[in-house]
Amino acid sequence: MSKLFKKLLFIFIALGLSFQVLAEGKKLYTENEFLDAFGAKSKEKVLQILGEPARKEMSVKPTNASSVIGRPTENRVGSSKRVNIEMWYYNNLVKSDDKNVWKQTELTIMDGKVNNIGFFNIR
Repeated sequence: MSKLFKKLLFIFIALGLSFQVLAEGKKLYTENEFLDAFGAKSKEKVLQILGEPARKEMSVKPTNASSVIGRPTENRVGSSKRVNIEMWYYNNLVKSDDKNVWKQTELTIMDGKVNNIGFFNIR
């Protein structure tokens, strides 16, 4: 009786999580699917597909960065143009394997395009 109860409980939990994902309208991606779908895409395209991120952060260069690293810090080599860098964070969007999901996905957006993608469990 105990084994049957555990199996039924597992099935109900699995179904509940599946329905929750469907209800939220979120698709779970594999790592490669996510990289292919969003690598080098515009932030407008990301917003269109994924919606607003759970959290956004702006990159800020410290005022004394040049003195700390001992060399001039320019946004781009030979350029005085300001580079806009944002980090967008999405939760529970990418599968790390068949059973687990990365808790957080970070998109680094530079000048309006995805430049870097990272998957994390602890932040």
